[in-house]
Amino acid sequence: MQYVAGQYIELTLKHDRPDERGEKHWFTLSSTPGHELVSITTKYAGDDKSSTFKKTLFTLEPGAELAMSEPSGDFVLPEDASRPLVFIAGGIGLTPFHSMAGWLAEHSEHRNIQFIYDVRTEDEIIFEDDFEKAGIHPIIVVGEPSESWGGERGRLSAELVLGLTHPADNALVYLSGPEPMVESLGDALKPSLGDERLVQDFFPGYENTYSK
Repeated sequence: MQYVAGQYIELTLKHDRPDERGEKHWFTLSSTPGHELVSITTKYAGDDKSSTFKKTLFTLEPGAELAMSEPSGDFVLPEDASRPLVFIAGGIGLTPFHSMAGWLAEHSEHRNIQFIYDVRTEDEIIFEDDFEKAGIHPIIVVGEPSESWGGERGRLSAELVLGLTHPADNALVYLSGPEPMVESLGDALKPSLGDERLVQDFFPGYENTYSK
C-alpha cells in the first residue's frame, strides 16, 4: 500500500446498532510507509464513553473484514528538507508525527525539528523512544502531572509554545490533536506566525483535554 507519512484513511466497520457517531471513522496511519503492514493508533475511553465503533474495533479478531479508503491528506513533510519545523501534538495527535519520524529514521534523513508533545498525565505518553531514534527529542508537557514528574507542566498556550521553541522566521509549525485544541491554539498562534506558516490537522470526536 502506497502512502505518504502523515496521511490518513477512513475505516468503515459494519456493526449492530451503531450510535450517532456511525460506522465510519478517520484514522491517521501511524506506521512507516513501505512496511508490509499498516497500523493505526487510537485511544479507548472505556465502555461508558467509547462509541459503538470503538467498542467493535477493540473486539475484532484476526480475519475480520472492514473497508478502508485510499490514503489522503496533505499533513506531510515539506519537500524542502532544510526548512525548520515545529511539531505540536496533543495526545493522540502525535500519530502523524510518529509516521514521519519513522520515515526519517529509515531514510537516515535529518531535519531541524522541535517537538512539543502535550498529554494530560504521564500514563498517556507513547512512542517516546521512536522519536529519539529519529533524532527528535520531544518536550513533553503534562497537564496533570504526578509529584515525581520532572518535565514541563501545565496546559499548552501560544505563549508556552513560542517560549519553548522560538520558531525561526521561515519555520513551519505543525499542529495536530483534538479538534477544539487545534482550533483554539491555532487561532492563538496565528497573530505571531500567520496562516501561511501554520499547518493544522485535527482529530474529531476527542474532548479538549489537552489545551486551553
